[in-house]
This record gives sequence, structure tokens and C-alpha cells, in this order.
Amino acid sequence: MKNDKMGLFDHVWVLRIVSLVLAILLFIYVTGSKSSDTRQSSQNGQNTALMANKTQTLKIPLEVESNSEKYVVTGFPQYVKIKITGPSALVTTTANTQNFKVYADLTKLGTGKHEVRLKASGLNKELSYTITPAKIKVNIQSRNTATVPVEVRLSSKTLNGSYQVGTPKAALEKVQITGAKSEVQQVAKVIAYVNVPKNAQSTLHRTVTLQAINESGQTMNVVIMPNTVSVTVPISQTDSGDKNSSSSATTSSAITQSNSDSSAESASASSAKHSSASSASGSQSNNSSVSASENDTK
Repeated sequence: MKNDKMGLFDHVWVLRIVSLVLAILLFIYVTGSKSSDTRQSSQNGQNTALMANKTQTLKIPLEVESNSEKYVVTGFPQYVKIKITGPSALVTTTANTQNFKVYADLTKLGTGKHEVRLKASGLNKELSYTITPAKIKVNIQSRNTATVPVEVRLSSKTLNGSYQVGTPKAALEKVQITGAKSEVQQVAKVIAYVNVPKNAQSTLHRTVTLQAINESGQTMNVVIMPNTVSVTVPISQTDSGDKNSSSSATTSSAITQSNSDSSAESASASSAKHSSASSASGSQSNNSSVSASENDTK
């Protein structure tokens, strides 16, 4: 006997729908697995890159540790190079922040010349480093202090037009210098150099940096306290009008004197001519009288 009742899965559309759902689920599963594998692979690559070693060379200032109140240190370089090696991320962070230092420890050394090895502090323990140069030579000298005079020097003492430069004056006559004993002993004077423009027409007020020099004019490596000073340079106009008036008066006087002398000479010449004429007339009258007397006698 044939069963007229059909099951749910006996319908064609039901089978098609179930097949479609299964296909979709299978697609989602496969796609999710690939994506997960890709993410995991990417993370593994990133972790590998982060864990890989890297080397980078940096140029940083050198710090010198010493008793600065008692000694002065010379001869050391201002910068040194350090090559750091370690995990890539750590090396990059260290290079960007530079939160470490390279130093020379001189705290246990006295005066004289020494060779010391450089050290680094503040670096992560996973990093290795190499400092160049590994050692430096330094000269430790006793700190010395002296008081020296300040001298003002001008770039020019001649100005355009009828203006002249007066005597400059610094706000301080003496300053204090500090440094290595050998340097301080060579300092001859401290110079305040002022640039005076050629077209200056009024008094200059300048604040200039001081320089300590020796007898040869070379700058010495000392600390000047204070290192700047205020300088006043008087600029005034020359009295050219009075000079011209005086010159004109002198010329006029000379001309007047010359005219007076000429008049005197003319008067003298005229008097001389008048005297000569009178003498000649007198002589002629005497001759006439003599002639008349002679005729009377005859």
C-alpha cells in the first residue's frame, strides 16, 4: 500500500533551500579560516620584525663629571658617537628619546693630564653599545679667578659729514674672569668691541659681549662675569660755522691790512714826489736870484 503522505525533505524547494544555507555556511567558514590565518601570519610577521635586531649610530654630547668648583677640565671632545644594537623597536625608541648619557668620570682624579675610558648609563639592558672614541685625554687644572680692566674698542672713529666720535665709556671698568690657571694668567685685558656706523649722528648706547684676549690679541678660554656690558659712545656735530666765520674774519682783516698798507705806500710815494718837486722849484729860484745878482754887479 503506497503512503500518500510526503515528508518535509521530499519537497524539491526544501532541499534547494537547505542546500543553499549549507553552501553559505561553508563559504563563511572557509573565508573566516583564511582571514584568521592571514591575521595570524601578519601578527607573526610583525612580531618577527619587532624581535629582529637593529643597529644604529648616534651622535650625542659628552658629559664630564668633575669637581668644577676646584678644577677646570680641557681637551675633551664636545660630542662622541655611540653605536647601539638590540631589538628593532627598542633601538628606535632609544634613538628617538635619547634618554641616556655618555660620560667621563673624573671625580677621583687630580691635576694633570689623564686618559679615561668613556661610559654610558641609562640604556636598556637588552641593548649593547660601542662608544667612539672609547678613551679620551683630558687636562685637569686648578681653577683660578682674577679681575681685569675693560677696554672699549670702536670699529671706526671717523664719521660722514660734520660729526665726530667722543670718548666711549663702559658701564663697568673691571670684570672677573675664571678659568684654568694657565689661561687666566695669559689674559691681558677684556675687550668691549662696538660697531660704529659711518652715518651715525647721535650718541650710541650698545650692550656688547666681552672678550678676554692675551697680549697677541688671541681670545682666551675663560669665563667672564658678567659676559656683557653697556657702552655709551658720544656722537656730536663739529662747530664748522664758527670755523668758517673765524676764517672769513681772518681773511677780511688780512684784506683790510693789505689795503691800509697800500694806502700808506701811496701816501709816502705822493709825499716823496711833492718833496722832490719843492726841492726842484727851490733850486730853480736860487739859480734865478744868483743870475740877477750877477747882472746887477755887471
